[in-house]
Amino acid sequence: MLKTGVCKPQGFVSLSLALCLLLFSHHTNAQSAGSPKLSLWDGMIVAGYVGHGGYADFGGPSIKWSMKPCSIALGLFPAVRIKEDKVAEGAKKNSSIVPSTGFGITSSFKHLVIQIPVFYDAKTASADGKWNLGVGIGYKF
Repeated sequence: MLKTGVCKPQGFVSLSLALCLLLFSHHTNAQSAGSPKLSLWDGMIVAGYVGHGGYADFGGPSIKWSMKPCSIALGLFPAVRIKEDKVAEGAKKNSSIVPSTGFGITSSFKHLVIQIPVFYDAKTASADGKWNLGVGIGYKF
């Protein structure tokens, strides 16, 4: 029996978004050097500090403005966060190394990368959820 009015568009939305990103990426590559363009991966490694812990990421999808040899990008940072839970003795802890995604600004000059990310720490039994501003430095290949 087919139910009407109930639709699960997640697959359609994901496919549409992927196609739009692909078309946007192709279109922006043909534009002039000073205009923004979509970058799926910039080939960088960044390590930094955020929310009483560290993180490491390799860049992610972004919108980038390039003015050789400098560039500024606004994007997402799929990262590995390293942070130890502070809990009462004998209580269970979360893992010290967890995958996470942040967003923010990345600036590069030749091979030097400076990153200002924002990551979210989810609510736990002992602390409220909150956004954490960080800073990172890295190398662009």
